[in-house]
This record gives sequence, structure tokens and C-alpha cells, in this order.
Amino acid sequence: MAKKKTSLFECQACGEQSTKWLGKCPNCGSWDSFMELNQEQQEVLKQTSKVINTSSKATPITDIQQDDVIRFSSYNDEFDLVLGGGIVPGSLTLIGGSPGVGKSTLLLKVAGSIAASGKKVLYVSGEESSGQIKLRANRLEANHKELFLLSEIKLEEIQDELLRQNYDVVIIDSIQTIYSSNLTSAPGSVSQVREITFELMRKAKESDIAMFIIGHITKDGSIAGPRVLEHMVDTVLYFEGEASKELRMLRGFKNRFGSTSEIGIFEMTQEGLISAKDIASKFFDKTKAQAGSALTVTMEGTRALIIEVQALVTESTYPNPKRSATGFDANRLNMLLALLEKKIDLPLNHYDVFINVSGGIKIKESSADLAVIAAIISSFRDRPISKESVFIGEVSLTGEIKDVYSIDLRLREAQAQGIKKAVVALKPNLKLDLKTYAVDEVPKMIELF
Repeated sequence: MAKKKTSLFECQACGEQSTKWLGKCPNCGSWDSFMELNQEQQEVLKQTSKVINTSSKATPITDIQQDDVIRFSSYNDEFDLVLGGGIVPGSLTLIGGSPGVGKSTLLLKVAGSIAASGKKVLYVSGEESSGQIKLRANRLEANHKELFLLSEIKLEEIQDELLRQNYDVVIIDSIQTIYSSNLTSAPGSVSQVREITFELMRKAKESDIAMFIIGHITKDGSIAGPRVLEHMVDTVLYFEGEASKELRMLRGFKNRFGSTSEIGIFEMTQEGLISAKDIASKFFDKTKAQAGSALTVTMEGTRALIIEVQALVTESTYPNPKRSATGFDANRLNMLLALLEKKIDLPLNHYDVFINVSGGIKIKESSADLAVIAAIISSFRDRPISKESVFIGEVSLTGEIKDVYSIDLRLREAQAQGIKKAVVALKPNLKLDLKTYAVDEVPKMIELF
């Protein structure tokens, strides 16, 4: 009697599996994304998901020796900072970002710098020919003898090249264009991405090759393909920034060899993406004071940045006034507006309020609350705030202004940039050349205007 065939369906958006077809994925919510896997694809799935070493036994943690992480530099200070201090041999790093943000440009520049130090680097491109990459390499000054180019989309050909020479670094551009002939599905599908990533991970660990994978992103900003891709790699980095602006930010969202709190800031020039040298003045304007503009100091990892918060308060012509925030949490903005109406009787329910954080940076902490309130009051009353003042503090629902962490580091950075006055929750015990004013509740902010 023939063995009954077992059906298996897989979501092409997130990799969720089911024994029957579903119209809507219960994991990611995608519609009409389930595809049936044939017997060959199911066999590959079993091979990649099985335990590699089933004979291993549990060992007391006290008997385990710590691995010493050895790193080498990428010769790009900002890139090394995000990676945790440098490149780890045998690591697998995934870099995502919107089209045109500079992923390929940065990695080609890094590849040239590493090749100049004597290490062998292989740059695999499935989107461009070797001649096209050569044109960009000329502009980036990345022409070095130890940098090898391979224009290929077949995984087996890439594996053969890795057997011919011992490479120290391999760059795959991009994972969605590579396919394996062992699978019948199209490049970029869940099965292909999972199989290719598994093989690259195995090769990286076996040969101590540092691998970098470029991944496309979807409309909602996440890396295209299954979520298992992010789980398999050691490090996940995201490029942020608009193609029309010169500044780019590289954030770490996962790092098995370092912290994810650091960001790298780059500047797009004729020579490609380079480390921003004078980033302190990139996010605020030092010109004359204007109504609706306030400065604050935020922490990005161990780095303090002075950020300009801009507000526009104008009388609304609609029954429901508009609230919009760019670079700041919209829900937190609504909370601050409700607080201003209750505590200092500002009639903001009849006004449109727009908030913008200059420089394209996104504020992810609450220390900018005080600056947002200052900018709103300044715009509402049409009274400029001095460019020599900063506002640092978190605002609670009760109207209290709370102190924030690393206030000493923030104030030192403010002083270094010529700031003369700081409005904070508590006066620090520091001897600085700037005046600090303690404000413990929101109603006292009116006294400053």
C-alpha cells in the first residue's frame, strides 16, 4: 500500500507552516501567502532544521571555558563601533535598508579597506555585473589586488569559489537574488532564503570567514523574507536615512558579540559613505533663534547628541485638529498636548500641532519631552528660544519633570558645543561653565517665556 503524502504549506512572508492551506497567516497577518511545498522542498526543510550534533551531552557551566572573541578592524570607525569593536571571524552579519540608502556603497568601501590591509575579500553580486562594481570601486578608491569580484546568483557556484581560495571576508549582495539548484522555488522565496542562509552560516563557522549579507526591506521597514533569517545570523544591522539627505545612520538590532545600543553615523560624499567627522553640529542649527525651536541632548549608546526639536502650532480650520510627529512618538505627543491643556490651560484643542526632529534622527527616549513642550509653548506664543539653551527632562502624566540618566555626559557635550544655559529636573553636582536651572513641574515652564 502506497504511503500517504503529507501536505505542508508555508507562508512566503514569514515562514509559518501549516498542514492545510490558510487564506490569512496567523503569524504575520499576510493574505494569500501560503504555498504548498513539494516533497523535495520538504526534504530540504528537514535537513536544515535537524540537530547537527545529536551525540552532544550537557556540561556544567562551571566546566565551560569562555571563548575569546578575536576581532579585526574594518578601517571604518563608525562601522567598527556598531559591530562592537570590529569584525569577528566566522560571524554572519545581515544588513538591511531601503533602496539607495548606501548598503552596497558602504560594504564595497569597507571591502576595499580590508583588502588594502592584506586580507582576501570576495564581493559577490547578484544584482550588478563586475564592470558596474568596478565603476563604483573607482569612485570609492577601493581598487586593491586582494579584493575579488564575482557576479553570480547560483549558490553552488559561490561555494565552488569559496573552495578555490581562502577568503577572510565574503560579502553577498543580496540574499534575495541568490538561488540554489536543489530547490525548484524562485529566488527570494522562503525556502531559498532559508537554504542559502543555512549553507552560508555553515561555511562561515567551518572556515572562520566573516560574512556580510545584504537584505532588501519591505514597505513596513522589516527585512524581506522569513523571520528565521534574522534568527540564524549573528548580527542584524539596519541602515536609516533618506536618499535625498547626506546623513545615514546604522543601528544594531541584534549582536551576539557586542551591544546593540550604539549607532554609526555616516556622511554621503563623492568618495562614498564615510564616517561623519563633526557629527555634533549635524543635528541642530546654530543660526539666530526662532520661535518653535528648542534644543535637547539625547543619548545614542555612549554618544551624546544635541538635537533640534521644531514645533509648529497654528489655528485649526478643521473640527478635529491635526497632530503630526516626525522623528518623535505620536502617542507621546498627544499625551504632552493633553498635559499642557490641563496644567497651563493652553487651548491646543483648537490648534494644529506639528513636531519635527531635524537631521532625520528618531528620538527613542523620553529625555526630549521637556524640549518638545518648550518648542510647543514657543511656537504658540511666538517667542524665540535662545540657541544657547538646552532642555533635558522626562515629563510624567502628573506634570512632574523627572531626571534622566547620563545627565553629566549630556551637559558636558552641551558645554563643548557652546551651550550657556540648561533647563533640567535637578541641578547636577558638576562644576561647569553653563548655568543650570531646575524645573520640577510643567507649570513652571511658563516662567521661562
